[in-house]
Amino acid sequence: MTMPRLRTVVLIAGAAVLAKRAVRRRITTAPLWPMPTLDEPISGRGRLATVTRRALVTERTEPAEGVVRLRLEGTGLPAWQPGAHVDLVLPSGLVRQYSLCGDPAETDTYTVATRLIEDGRGGSREVHEQLHVGTEIEIRGPRNRFPLVDAPAYVFVAGGIGITPVLPMLRAAEAAGADWRLLYCGRSRATLPYVDEIEKLGGGGRVTVVTEDASGRPDLGFLAGIPEETVVYCCGPEGLMDAVAAALPEGRTPHLERFSPAATAGGGPFEVELRRSGRTLTVAPDQSVLAAVRGQVPGVAYSCEQGFCGTCQQRVLEGEIDHRDELLTDAERAGSMLICVSRCAGERLVLDL
Repeated sequence: MTMPRLRTVVLIAGAAVLAKRAVRRRITTAPLWPMPTLDEPISGRGRLATVTRRALVTERTEPAEGVVRLRLEGTGLPAWQPGAHVDLVLPSGLVRQYSLCGDPAETDTYTVATRLIEDGRGGSREVHEQLHVGTEIEIRGPRNRFPLVDAPAYVFVAGGIGITPVLPMLRAAEAAGADWRLLYCGRSRATLPYVDEIEKLGGGGRVTVVTEDASGRPDLGFLAGIPEETVVYCCGPEGLMDAVAAALPEGRTPHLERFSPAATAGGGPFEVELRRSGRTLTVAPDQSVLAAVRGQVPGVAYSCEQGFCGTCQQRVLEGEIDHRDELLTDAERAGSMLICVSRCAGERLVLDL
């Protein structure tokens, strides 16, 4: 071997040794060191594995006061059915979920609409202020936790922006020749998106619009007498959905699409062991598991903090879970949880963290 070649081999070997030592130093100083050998964890991955696609905002309108409607176009967008929603990865990195309210037959096009929430967590404001024609964003999904089931008749109840997942259902029910009725509620007619289109679609008295400024709260008494074969769908504020469920005959339950998950707090404190990091912490009654864990592991992945996006999904090794999310399947709930909203049904959980 010539001297220059020998020198090259020695330099490469030396660099490899230094790199190996640097990696080991980084591992041993990481917050999750030491890590015992376990089955491959899903911690911090969850729905991050969902394919992300690029979409371009090609149209922006305001179908009602405080509501922005966006038309998103992209290549190879997956097909969807009424009730589906997509994740929008906003320019700041926030992930927010919005129902698809366009026409499923339109390929390579998604339509979403969002109301500006003044005291919200910033997602709706970012949509209103930063997403304009020509803006390119990332989208994930679609997913459908609110599918339209086959039925001969439907009653739909929508409150305000809750019309967005219901609108494609109305079109589908009309196309299928099903009998349907809609009760559409809101603060005022000016705040109700798509109201003119919906009244035209439901010609013949099938659409009832009730606004607080003109008529007060809606009368839900008619729900007590609906036929058994009629399926009820509701999307809107929590109070409206609770009222619809209470108005139905005993044993009947509506299909609901919630804007937010069940309360993340409530109940007594409990312990959470982070098995791979060898730490145990206490989650207070008014605290989420995510907030408690972040105090020990600041880099834990999360985004929506409402149990919708799945970013904070963690593997549960021991303990009984109180699931409060709107995302995981029954199979996923058997061994994992979304730590932003779900809690412990007992006194102790062990996470693969």
